[in-house]
Amino acid sequence: MIAAYARAFSPDDPVSGLEVGDRPEPRTREHWSVVDVRAAALNHHDLWSLRGVGLLAEQLPMVLGTDAAGVVDGREVVVHGVIGGASGHGVGPDEPRSLLSERYPGTLAERVAVPTWNLVDKPAELSFVEAACLPTAWLTAYRMLFTTGRATPGQRVLVQGAGGGVATAAILLGAAAGLEVLVTSRSDERRARALELGAAAAVETGARVPRVDLVLETVGRATWSHTMRSVRPGGTVVVAGATSGDPTAAELTRLFFSEITVAGVTMGSRDDLQHLLAFLARTGVRPLVDTTFPLARAHDALRRLDAGEQFGKIVLTV
Repeated sequence: MIAAYARAFSPDDPVSGLEVGDRPEPRTREHWSVVDVRAAALNHHDLWSLRGVGLLAEQLPMVLGTDAAGVVDGREVVVHGVIGGASGHGVGPDEPRSLLSERYPGTLAERVAVPTWNLVDKPAELSFVEAACLPTAWLTAYRMLFTTGRATPGQRVLVQGAGGGVATAAILLGAAAGLEVLVTSRSDERRARALELGAAAAVETGARVPRVDLVLETVGRATWSHTMRSVRPGGTVVVAGATSGDPTAAELTRLFFSEITVAGVTMGSRDDLQHLLAFLARTGVRPLVDTTFPLARAHDALRRLDAGEQFGKIVLTV
């Protein structure tokens, strides 16, 4: 089968280590299913893998990708890409949690094997391309907002850094749920796009905003101080990344004195994914797709992601 896989690591030019070519068919095993992939979305996780983060040299070649929608025996499905951990389905209860493409071959391929428990029915209202956008960025945004952040209609939420997949999803989900979503970005264009998507306000990174109930933080060092100044006493900060690095100061005095809750999120549960799919099917909200490429053009797709040129998700079609 054809797949896009990490052939070598390159910290400075990650896409140079990508190969698109023949790989062995997925190995069948008990309690696993082989999905015929129709669409697979890209994530920064793929670039980190190509840099050698989370993978060892002896694991190469490794098929990349954590997100997919496809077909199993006529059933249209979305793949939940978290393998093992507390559920243990298909791998045993003691295997640590991982994402597809960290321990098992990923979704940027014509076919992928996953634990059967990880398959969720794709709503008929969603296309394969739309559904493929959901299992990482959109699932993370959903969990940050509603499962961990416990946001309710009428609350004010600050999303740090417009343009990325999680931020875009959070704007669309939050606006549909009746939240007042504020967004930061250094880019005039990205702030304008955020407003078009339903953000109540979009401001320069670091600009003063009204106190918010919840902050979604994926940037880290560049925005952390602003996050801690912006959240109200007793409010919540949910962290799902640190693209600019760890903060140089945690601002613990502000944290404990204002009784701020800080929680971490990595993707979400299978239940979260089912709830997210139902939310989209019933509200009409759809993922913003930046571009689609055929699997054979995975190099071009990952170059676009690496350059940060996208607004929304980049998807490979099979």
